[in-house]
Amino acid sequence: MVSPPPGAAAAAEARLCFGLCPRPLMGSQGHPGPPGNGGPGEGEGGEARKLQEGRVARGKRRKAKGKGKAGAGQGGRGSGAEGKPGLQKAKEAAGLGAEAGARAGPGEEGERGGNVEEGARRIVREDEGSAGAGREARGRGDGKEEEWKVRPGRREDARPGRAQGRGAQAWGCIAGPGAAGVAVAAAAEEEAAAREPAGRPAAGPALLRLPEELLLLICSYLDMRALGRLAQVCRWLRRFTSCDLLWRRIARASLNSGFTRLGTDLMASVPVKERVKVSQNWRLGRCREGILLKWRCSQMPWMQLEGDSLYISQANFILAYQFRPDGASLNRRPLGVFAGHDEDVCHFVLANSHIISAGGDGKIGVHKIHSTFTVKYSAHEQEVNCVDCRGGIIVSGSRDRTAKVWPLASGRLGQCLHTIQTEDRVWSIAISPVLSGQLMMHLGSDFPPGAGVLDVMYESPSTLLSCGYDTYVRYWDLRASVRKCVMEWEEPHDSTLYCLQTDGNHLLATGSSYYGVVRLWDRRQRACLHAFPLTSTPLSSPVYCLRFTTKHLYAALSYNLHVLDFQNP
Repeated sequence: MVSPPPGAAAAAEARLCFGLCPRPLMGSQGHPGPPGNGGPGEGEGGEARKLQEGRVARGKRRKAKGKGKAGAGQGGRGSGAEGKPGLQKAKEAAGLGAEAGARAGPGEEGERGGNVEEGARRIVREDEGSAGAGREARGRGDGKEEEWKVRPGRREDARPGRAQGRGAQAWGCIAGPGAAGVAVAAAAEEEAAAREPAGRPAAGPALLRLPEELLLLICSYLDMRALGRLAQVCRWLRRFTSCDLLWRRIARASLNSGFTRLGTDLMASVPVKERVKVSQNWRLGRCREGILLKWRCSQMPWMQLEGDSLYISQANFILAYQFRPDGASLNRRPLGVFAGHDEDVCHFVLANSHIISAGGDGKIGVHKIHSTFTVKYSAHEQEVNCVDCRGGIIVSGSRDRTAKVWPLASGRLGQCLHTIQTEDRVWSIAISPVLSGQLMMHLGSDFPPGAGVLDVMYESPSTLLSCGYDTYVRYWDLRASVRKCVMEWEEPHDSTLYCLQTDGNHLLATGSSYYGVVRLWDRRQRACLHAFPLTSTPLSSPVYCLRFTTKHLYAALSYNLHVLDFQNP
């Protein structure tokens, strides 16, 4: 095998292993140093030797900072195999290569570059101890060129002077900072992707590649549990399965979800999925009990809700309170106090920014909510037990066995429009949504004596609910029969039912006369769903009035106003 001259091979090996440039060494004045007596030893050649040693030291430091294989990743920094026999030989070759570079002029580098490189490769292949250097040279000669061409913003001839003058060292300068820049850019892209909203996955099951309209149709057949599991697959499906369209069918079949029997959404501002979650607490009876208000003496309070305000009667006053954001507590200071009756307020309703109240003094009071305007007038000979208002018409019922119709117009207050004579005391009043203004029919015919109706409410112009002394809740459909109800629910403990409330769909709540028992009913079942006793034996009290929202139930007893929190049980 023919070997190149020792000086040329050593120079090539030094360039491959340490990334040193074979250009002429410079003297102290910036000119090429003299040929010298065999190498950079004395005078100006001494400074060349110091420069050469500094370059070798920098090469070692670059190798220590590198990751992985030195030859493939860092552009020829170090030998690629620390501690191997080839390392000492490479160091000696570096000294000889520097001597040869000093003797050669700038023009000789270009002429001898190809031969020196070829000879160096032969020596590396023959030397088994410098296998790492051989891999390094091949990695730099092949991989670096591809890396240089692929990287954006750089060209092979972008810096011709540096690339041709410093040889392999120019490649090493690109490999280090360039790799770090790519890593930083990748990290920035990942962070930006995390901040962006979840998009549809580019790859995955065929289900995710379907059009959204078709996917909505498929998911509309899933039940609540299946939708919940599907939402756990990825962020995009979690957002997709939160669509109100998918939950409307489930919500209409749930208890107290804000949908009426006809499908009207009473709480369009609240996501349907959230309402379905709370609905499960109503179905399972999970709630947290609390007391909102207390009073010292026994009362027979009545209550109404409007927005974030609660109106409740105490003796001959009506007080307005504002709910705190959680809905389970009140601001202790009332927003307003409405007075005018000489005896207790028996009943009141809210209509057209007015409070219409019925008192034990036989009078009706009309109060404007947002002003101090109050008018009261004599309506009946005995106490007024009930009152209702709709469409500018007031209807009142009394112990004097009459029901009367009154106008709400300010110029005609106190003028009786019509009097309806009944056979017994009137305990409850409800105006039909059709506003007929006259007695149309009597409901039922087989009730025992004393089976008085204490509360009645319309759900639609042709359906209504009633409860009372005979311990039954009855559901009437005027289109079917006025003599017999279409469905009824019996109080299990034979207690009088003072009040009722419905969500307009499946949930029914009733208040009993003993121990402050509130019962929840699913109207699709005969049996009671849940019972909540709110008082103990020494303080037994009827539930005089109850109201509920989709998250809370409020019950007014003789001494307290209770709340059942179904949102945070």
